[in-house]
Amino acid sequence: MKALIAFGTRYGATKGTADEIARILQEKKFDVKVVNTKEEKVKDISEYGLVIVGSGMAMGNWAGEAEDFVKKFEKDLENKKLALFISSLKPVEEKQGKANLVARIKKIGLDDKVSKYHLKPIATGIFGGIVDYNKLNFLMRKAMEVGYRSALQKNGFKVVEPGVYDLRDWDEIRNWTLKLAQKAQE
Repeated sequence: MKALIAFGTRYGATKGTADEIARILQEKKFDVKVVNTKEEKVKDISEYGLVIVGSGMAMGNWAGEAEDFVKKFEKDLENKKLALFISSLKPVEEKQGKANLVARIKKIGLDDKVSKYHLKPIATGIFGGIVDYNKLNFLMRKAMEVGYRSALQKNGFKVVEPGVYDLRDWDEIRNWTLKLAQKAQE
């Protein structure tokens, strides 16, 4: 089966997640194309049996190019096996026991998009992202430092380079992809 993974990213987490999803699908004999929607415009999705759309989340919003992809192909996606995933702060909220914030991330990042664009995904995923304090503007950096820096450190999230925290759980991503592959082949 041919699969397309179209993603939008801000700090690179969604790209890394898309690449890992592609690797797992290739192991399961899918023919996979990965597209960064900021760098490449997709003209047609007719050849793909599975379409996966991923986006980073910031302030409750998808990366613009990823949402533009969904808007452009809204009708075409009705006839595809579709999966959606987002990169978010979910792992931080989970470790702090903030189930209401995890539910809010799911609603804003996935449920509202499914409803808005009349999508029927066979799978949705909420994964950790990357918090890169070096790339945040002054106001966002200050807000994130107050709201998250101590939580990141206290909950064992590792600094992968100065000011950069990687929140991704690779086993979670791989397991999600294996289940997706099985559903797509049914």
